[in-house]
Amino acid sequence: MPSFPLALDPDSTDLAPIVNAPVLWLTVVAVFGVIIAQSVIYYVAVRKAAPAVGMSRKEVATSFRAGAVASIGPSLAVALIALTLITVFGTPAALVRIGLIGSAAFEVGGAAISANAQGAELGGEGYTQSVFASVLLSLSLAGTVWMLVTLIATPLLKRGANRLEGRTVGRAAGAMSIIPGAALLGAFATLGMQQVQRGLGATLVVATTAAVMAIALWIARRFSQNWLREWGLGIAVVIGLVVAVLINAAGIA
Repeated sequence: MPSFPLALDPDSTDLAPIVNAPVLWLTVVAVFGVIIAQSVIYYVAVRKAAPAVGMSRKEVATSFRAGAVASIGPSLAVALIALTLITVFGTPAALVRIGLIGSAAFEVGGAAISANAQGAELGGEGYTQSVFASVLLSLSLAGTVWMLVTLIATPLLKRGANRLEGRTVGRAAGAMSIIPGAALLGAFATLGMQQVQRGLGATLVVATTAAVMAIALWIARRFSQNWLREWGLGIAVVIGLVVAVLINAAGIA
């Protein structure tokens, strides 16, 4: 682990001493330690609560496998973008920011705005040690607002859910099953449309991935191949990546 320099130069554009500061590596360990601890806590809680909702251990294991497979695509995307952020933020800062927020677009956009506000270009001219420190502080404050909104909004949403459950059981159950599905559909539709707007190449990748996923689900239902329900998304992501490489090689924008 690199040693912390005895004296930093706020006006220096040499970021090597500050981006690899031990204190930043300590934050990496802390952040990923919290993530691992949360995962263990959630897993234990699910195992304990499963019998109360009629879930067997096999169903719990299946659910976790499905979640793990579903996370492959988003994780690969974040990991690839994290590699590009390392050139601007350094390894520890990139790991911390992606580990906490996970939105590369938010991180890059926020960093660019913060750097431009100080008359510097992100990763370019005027990007000094002091600008780098200010960028990290700005991103941290912005991330704090996200967490505060979650803390404030979650109880309000829970009250709304309780009111729905307090009404007619049948209608409440129907509403509670529709709302999460509609939210997920809207979120993924928004992400899909953002990709489609990039051009023909991105549109072909989205269409191919969607078609592969639809075929996988059809096969799973038609031939009772339940494993495809878990692995369908992973297969679609891999095929989508292959198609993206081929399209890029063909020069389709």
